[in-house]
Amino acid sequence: MIFAIKRFETHDGDGIRTTVFFKGCPLRCVWCHNPESFSFKKEIAFNPELCTNCLVCTKLCTANTVENGKHVFNRKDCTLCSKCVDACPARTFTLYGENRTAEDIANEVMRDKMFFDGSGGGVTLSGGEPMAQEELCYELAKTLKEKGVNVALDTCGYVEKRVIERILPYIDTFLYDIKAIDPNVHKKCTGVTNERILENLKFIDSMGKKIEIRIPFVPKFNDGEILKIANFIKSLKNVEKVRILVYHKYAEMKYVSLGILDNSPSEIPTKEQIENARKIMKDVTGLEVL
Repeated sequence: MIFAIKRFETHDGDGIRTTVFFKGCPLRCVWCHNPESFSFKKEIAFNPELCTNCLVCTKLCTANTVENGKHVFNRKDCTLCSKCVDACPARTFTLYGENRTAEDIANEVMRDKMFFDGSGGGVTLSGGEPMAQEELCYELAKTLKEKGVNVALDTCGYVEKRVIERILPYIDTFLYDIKAIDPNVHKKCTGVTNERILENLKFIDSMGKKIEIRIPFVPKFNDGEILKIANFIKSLKNVEKVRILVYHKYAEMKYVSLGILDNSPSEIPTKEQIENARKIMKDVTGLEVL
């Protein structure tokens, strides 16, 4: 189950890349800007701000009704038939989630191989958490490597070690999230503690794999963890760069559209806070910090 394939990405690893977004994640980060990645199942999003009240969809299924002359989407009655998605002229509805095989996905992304080869790019498996769908992640990574494609894996690291051991031979670069070192802070931010995540990262590092660390920076949540994270990274041998991910609130309408309660933090980081975090990271680790 995937929810998007995006071409010509330049921030998901080296070179020009095509990113495959897997649906489903074991974490619930309070700042997540991809709520459509939470569930492993298909979902239909409805954006009320786009609705023109044309009422076309109300003639197609029982989930779309008319109340007081206006369209109403009754999510609990939705059967995911997706007729409204196809029929809506204002594109008010979006279907998130599509069942695809590894071979099918590989054939699609291989259309961009000339761009990968010319830029030193490749395919990035992202999400959600790709390794939470172990078989699809494994088969796709293996298939792409056999076709001579560079494969990067964007992961939260919250999986069993055996899953990483199985997939590791087919991954060129791990784009690995560190959200906090303190397990209590990590649980507050994501719903889970981080012992498994940090142990998995140390294992990947011991195997000599290329690593890019990614750190979401969210004021009043994990901003006090930067120095701890920097010292942890310093103990690793194969981290090539660190990327500070600046928290934003662009996903508010996604939460509304999916009917998910939005508990996202209200405060976004200042330019000075980000620059200070990057300085601490660079001073401690000596690495390239983006």
